[in-house]
Amino acid sequence: MASLSFIIGIIGNVISILVFASPIKTFWLVVKKKSTENYKGVPYITTLLSTSLWTFYGIINPDGLLVMTVNGAGAVFQLIYVTLFLIYAPKDKKVKTAKLVAILNVGFLGAVIAVTLLAIHGNIRLTFVGILCAALTIGMYASPLSAMRTVIKTKSVEYMPFLLSFFLFLNAGVWSAYSVLVKDIYIGVPNAIGFVLGSAQLILYVIYKNKSGSAKSTEAMEEEGSAHLVKGGIEMHSLEEDLTNRSLNKGKSLPKPHFNRQYSLQKIVKTLSLNPYALQSSWPHESDVEEGTKN
Repeated sequence: MASLSFIIGIIGNVISILVFASPIKTFWLVVKKKSTENYKGVPYITTLLSTSLWTFYGIINPDGLLVMTVNGAGAVFQLIYVTLFLIYAPKDKKVKTAKLVAILNVGFLGAVIAVTLLAIHGNIRLTFVGILCAALTIGMYASPLSAMRTVIKTKSVEYMPFLLSFFLFLNAGVWSAYSVLVKDIYIGVPNAIGFVLGSAQLILYVIYKNKSGSAKSTEAMEEEGSAHLVKGGIEMHSLEEDLTNRSLNKGKSLPKPHFNRQYSLQKIVKTLSLNPYALQSSWPHESDVEEGTKN
């Protein structure tokens, strides 16, 4: 049993490190552009706190070698990310991020370690730190709930990357199995919750994957239709001008149309200002297609 738990723990280490390494591409772009652009530093700061606490938990736990090694590696990754964020963030965002790092990763973490070592003794130490670690991990696994809500609302998986969802699901599953073998409730509860949420994400991905392509195709068709409508308006305007000029050339006595150009110009400007959905409603011959889309 001990050897099986060790093997599963090693597998968990490998998967967790892959998850921790996933933002490398993002920060490579940050370094290349020398700007954090619209990226937020909060996820990396909170993950640094979580991995640091789990590392401490592994240190005080007699059977926590694998927990300590994987979270120690994760803390190093997150520390690098936070440091790069502080270097390349704009001044106002840099100040806010630095304050948050000081509060969470220095103040709070230091307070937990000090209280644990100085004021708490025996098995209560493990319970105290374990509960804190479990709470932070549940928060980490619950963070994709907003992405899941967006997927359901937009019927698109564009903002929920499959590989990240899959590896989080796999990571939670492996560590849940490990917790059962070593009988560690503090590892088991948050990872079991993560496994359920990860399963839900993958189910949503399967449901909305094809619908995402259909939605994009519909949008492309709408844009193409808009372009044709605008083009048609311009061609009609040219035809009107041509007919007017020919009429004037044939008979000077014909009354000059006083509204033609202004009306046509206003029509074109109005057409250009419409969004794809407003344009679609202006096509009487497309009513059947529109009803089919709604259904």
